Amino acid sequence: MSIMDKFRLDGKVAYVTGAAQGIGEALATGLAEAGADVAVVDINLEKAEGTAKNIAEATGRKTKAYAVDVTVAENAPKLVEQVVADFGGLHIAFHNAGMAHNVPSEDLSVEDWHRMINLNMHAVFFGTQAAGRYMLENGGGSIVNTGSMSGSIVNVPQPQIHYNTSKAGVVHMSKSFGVEWADRGVRVNTISPGYIGTELLQSEELAPLRDEWAGVTPQRRLGRPDELAGIAVYLASDASTYATASDFIVDGGYTAV
Repeated sequence: MSIMDKFRLDGKVAYVTGAAQGIGEALATGLAEAGADVAVVDINLEKAEGTAKNIAEATGRKTKAYAVDVTVAENAPKLVEQVVADFGGLHIAFHNAGMAHNVPSEDLSVEDWHRMINLNMHAVFFGTQAAGRYMLENGGGSIVNTGSMSGSIVNVPQPQIHYNTSKAGVVHMSKSFGVEWADRGVRVNTISPGYIGTELLQSEELAPLRDEWAGVTPQRRLGRPDELAGIAVYLASDASTYATASDFIVDGGYTAV
């Protein structure tokens, strides 16, 4: 098999959470372009259906939208079961749903702490465990979780202790899963983006921060969501069979300086 063939995902089934827009949409699109059938998972069913339709029309792959609150533990095995029933299997699980929020640590409420940890970390545990259980019993697979460069560094100037903590947890959790399952056919890795110019960062009030972030990034710009699709396809495919329990930082050089 040639190296280019190893990057193909034909015959594979994937789901991506938080896939209705932004990074999740770009990841789901990239997996479909590489040949995978893709379940588009999001809490907003209307947006997820639109994204699934667009991906199907652009790639010719089978897609389906699912409305799921990933913070509810019982929903994770239900999602796996439904995707398997609808698509005939599950080979790739991508846990991308998350949120960001800035507040000084001394002012952070208990409610905001729990809301961040529940979505950004607990939901990733629930999903990885459920997908992993299926894959361990059915020939293996690849699980990729969205971390952040904020799991390795502390961002400035915005205060976000709960976000940084949640992403550090995702990275180390994924390494722990990856090591436990390394000899059982299930790989678990994280992609940790830097500053990516998603819809959520386009508000006028964030313009000064966007300029500051770009100024301290060696490439002098924010990344695009589609610039994460290549590493997603790599980790989902047979091109990365020796990669597990690893964190892949894609940040335009930010964490290197």
